[in-house]
Amino acid sequence: MRAIVQDRYGPPHTLSLGEVPTPTPGAGDVLIRVHAAGVDYGVWHVMTGLPLVGRLGFGLRRPRNRVPGMDVAGVVESVGADVTAFRPGDEVYGSATGAYAQFALARPGRLARKPANLSFTEAAAVPVSGVTALRAVGRVTAGQKVLVIGAGGGVGSFATQLAVAGGAHVTAVCSTAKVDLVRSLGAQGVIDYTREPLTGTYDLIVDIASVRPLPLLRGLLTERGRLVIVGGEGGGRWFGGLGRLLAVRLITPFTRQRLDTLLALVRTADLDVLRDLIEAGTVRPAVGRTYPLAETPNAVGDLAAGNAPGKLVITVD
Repeated sequence: MRAIVQDRYGPPHTLSLGEVPTPTPGAGDVLIRVHAAGVDYGVWHVMTGLPLVGRLGFGLRRPRNRVPGMDVAGVVESVGADVTAFRPGDEVYGSATGAYAQFALARPGRLARKPANLSFTEAAAVPVSGVTALRAVGRVTAGQKVLVIGAGGGVGSFATQLAVAGGAHVTAVCSTAKVDLVRSLGAQGVIDYTREPLTGTYDLIVDIASVRPLPLLRGLLTERGRLVIVGGEGGGRWFGGLGRLLAVRLITPFTRQRLDTLLALVRTADLDVLRDLIEAGTVRPAVGRTYPLAETPNAVGDLAAGNAPGKLVITVD
């Protein structure tokens, strides 16, 4: 089968289109014929092998999984003997191993029925970003003030919509190129961080892939406000943004503010919640650009550059 393969860590050009054997599902696996796959920062971390401490999980000298990609949408091709939740022909979305290929394996607990009102391309934009946003926003109440930093990306576009749907007053932070997108998602206020500082006081701040100092963010929170830091970007080669996440854990016992870090895993229950919201028209995936499988290196490069609005998606079949 055709797939994107990587045999060493490095920049996007270490990804290339090649031929690999079609995976064989084990007893508890689902084999998916991939129609589309999303691009997220997890792919970038595995591609670069950064931060270096991450190689304890990615693979010490080279990527443990030659085929990258997690977000997936497609059709069930076959299932293992122990799988009862899905059958061949089901349209699904979720998280898989090696999604940048014609076929990929997934565990049933990380898949769900695809939203009926989405194309495969749109559905592939949902799993990792949507679940992360769902966990980050949590339960908001009408009238709360929410600040979403990084609102123009995959996670941020979902977080903005979820907070708006909860009745919150949402201020979205993004670059100039993404202002129109975040306004279309329902944000009542927009801060273009290239032109103006962060101001105001908020009950909830969702900080996505940001490197802003913790004292600055805490200064924008109410006395009992909640700060959620999503992802571990920035920092040095060895530990990246993990030092910032550790600082949050150390500060938490000494403040009334609630400081959280989040690295969400895709689960069926969360995918079901998102599907219901999507089918009800409450939220929608903001697909920024699509790329054919052969142009996956360009997609990951564009993600790292931060210039493309919304979620980037690879179209496979």
